[in-house]
Amino acid sequence: MSLFKNTGVSFETKNCDTVIGNEAYFQGTLTAKGSLRIDGRVDGSIVDAKTVTIGKAGKVKGDISCEICNVRGEVRGNIVALEHVEALAGSRIDGDIRAPRITLEEGAIFNGNCSMELSRKAARQEENAVKKSGTGA
Repeated sequence: MSLFKNTGVSFETKNCDTVIGNEAYFQGTLTAKGSLRIDGRVDGSIVDAKTVTIGKAGKVKGDISCEICNVRGEVRGNIVALEHVEALAGSRIDGDIRAPRITLEEGAIFNGNCSMELSRKAARQEENAVKKSGTGA
């Protein structure tokens, strides 16, 4: 009989490097180089993260700087994403959003301004595509 037998417990955090659990509280600047999932509370900025996921019970009071941000909970602060921001039904964002792609699902609450600018990488790819099509004509 195996000591670590499959008990049928599943975690939605299988692709996360760092998890702030339901009962956890963090105060200060959180630097996460990989992916981050927040189900607890964070009072402070989140910087350098690849993917930030705020779960249904998650609350962030501070600015977020990342590549991809998925919100199911609550954010009171500005979000700057290099790729995209997605606010799912039941989420609340009180602050400005800046990202090349922004998705607001029906039922999401958003109070702030949004700016959709191409990331440097996307701008370079678009510029190269235009140059290639222009030289072949």
